[in-house]
Amino acid sequence: MKRRKLYEGKAKVVYETDEPDKLVLEFKDEASAFDGLKKARVEGKGALNNAISSALFELLESRGIKTHFIKKLSEREMLVYRAERFPLEVVVRNYAAGSFVKRYGVKEGTPLEPPLVEFFLKSDELHDPMVCEEHVRALKLAPPELLPEMKKLALKVNEVLRELFKKKGIRLVDFKLEMGILPDGNLAVVDELSPDSMRLWDERTGEKLDKDRFRFGLGDLLEGYKEVLSRLKN
Repeated sequence: MKRRKLYEGKAKVVYETDEPDKLVLEFKDEASAFDGLKKARVEGKGALNNAISSALFELLESRGIKTHFIKKLSEREMLVYRAERFPLEVVVRNYAAGSFVKRYGVKEGTPLEPPLVEFFLKSDELHDPMVCEEHVRALKLAPPELLPEMKKLALKVNEVLRELFKKKGIRLVDFKLEMGILPDGNLAVVDELSPDSMRLWDERTGEKLDKDRFRFGLGDLLEGYKEVLSRLKN
């Protein structure tokens, strides 16, 4: 099934398959932060991200939210639909953290009600600058008529994931999504849903269970990811 390598990024390798509308994503044991300036090989990270992403995609699909996910193939691989991806990151923030704190001087952990949706240009070279809807239109980053639907989809994903993590004793602080158009013409969530792409804090202790552990040396990365997966299974 898996054929020619189509693309290799920081965290995943994308392969073509015998079917033109399907791809294989292979999750790598690589951790990176600060636009790739900080890197390390973390044995087992790929399998954890594949397992967590698969579980979250399955949940979204069960709630009527379109994704590119088809099935988990192996410990590190998933089968997905090929999508026409937009060069945008759609970020949903429930609490102030990360770049939001730096930009606006808000105390980390401040609740944001209602949840905030932001768009960023996906570009390591430009350090993923934030863009407004007018920028998206002017730069033709996505069809303008889809922007309201993208916001609506992002907030629906937030509603489902926030509810899930709350039941598991985890606070969903923020997360980023990538979106694209599936072969059937539907807007969908693509890429991955893992602690690489979201901030997850223990509700009771405030311990960070996401990639910030690697970014800022806050503890063993795998321990945080394993804890997230363990709670999702229980």
